[in-house]
Amino acid sequence: MRDDMRAGRFPRGAARVLAAAGLAVDAYLHAHLADRYDAVSESISQGTLFRIEAALAALAALLVLVWRRVPGDVFAWAVAAGGLALLLIYRYADVGTLGPFPDMYEPVWFRDKTLTVVAQAVAVLATVFLLLYRPRRTRPRGGRHAAY
Repeated sequence: MRDDMRAGRFPRGAARVLAAAGLAVDAYLHAHLADRYDAVSESISQGTLFRIEAALAALAALLVLVWRRVPGDVFAWAVAAGGLALLLIYRYADVGTLGPFPDMYEPVWFRDKTLTVVAQAVAVLATVFLLLYRPRRTRPRGGRHAAY
């Protein structure tokens, strides 16, 4: 393996581990909290939405570590960014009931919510790095047909 490709492996590997760790924490916390939110309900309970987020985050963590392809990285980014956006929206804005979704406004911070924000933000940043950073592939000196 060429030096330029080898040099890019560490930062991308570290970003994959960070993304997967953030998504795993997100999955755990949503699964852990789901039963507490089953009572917040319209057609779909907030607890069910938490379980869906937990499943999506777990799948995204697995894809980032095992599949290591752009579509998996995009999926992981979408799960983390979407979860973070919704958490912040429902923390700061009372949007009310939206169709089958309950009113999830919760204007307080607590330990598990703070940990979720940090985990999702880490996953977002790590997946953005994965999507934007590609090690340069340089040709060997002497052009294409250089003698080795």
